[in-house]
Amino acid sequence: MASDSNIPTHVAVIMDGNGRWAKKRSLPRHLGHRAGVGSVRKVVETAAKRGVSYLTLFAFSSENWNRPREEVSKLMGLFVEALRREVDELHRNEVRVNFIGARELLQPRLLEMITSAETQTAGNTGLHLQVAVAYGGRWDIVNTARKLAEKVEAGLITAADIDDEAIADELALAKIPDPDLLIRTGGEQRISNFLLWNLAYAELWFCDTLWPDFDAADFDAALAFYANRERRYGHTGEQVEVAS
Repeated sequence: MASDSNIPTHVAVIMDGNGRWAKKRSLPRHLGHRAGVGSVRKVVETAAKRGVSYLTLFAFSSENWNRPREEVSKLMGLFVEALRREVDELHRNEVRVNFIGARELLQPRLLEMITSAETQTAGNTGLHLQVAVAYGGRWDIVNTARKLAEKVEAGLITAADIDDEAIADELALAKIPDPDLLIRTGGEQRISNFLLWNLAYAELWFCDTLWPDFDAADFDAALAFYANRERRYGHTGEQVEVAS
């Protein structure tokens, strides 16, 4: 396990492999997603114990709407069920919950549960948990560009005012530090339209473990990988050593 001084402030996770986990067991895909809820619980608990301040989970992408209608419907139902079952425990553990994505696409019942969970945990001071639902990195950037264009049209800012900070302040993760570490399970090695702006300097850790089998030991392995990385942000190794 990484030492406290090398713990990432913000960890992002692409939770991949639920469907394949179910297929290996000759089960319907939605039962893989249900099994994955247990791994979410383990990772949230472990991240909080290890001193991670922010955890962002990719639960449902913009592209996932293209999956079979029955699977999408069951996923939406699972989100509602999981929120109803987990939010009180998260609240007791001082976890602050926030959801990012195109909320207007969500079912009213799920949107109501999301709003309730955010309100209930808004004052908590522990782990900040972001859940990306109906989210896509390109959607995030386009949405940000539209908001900035509207500000220019309204005369609130000029085009010359648009810089890195202005863009970051309009993104879904505005006011939250960029992820230091991205974890992806399931064996794939790509970021799949997740946090395209925010992951610019993240360390990337991929593992073959399917998400329902991912546990605290796997999370610790990712933290150990991160602890051994030299984060240069475009500088040379010598410059980093001098600065430290």
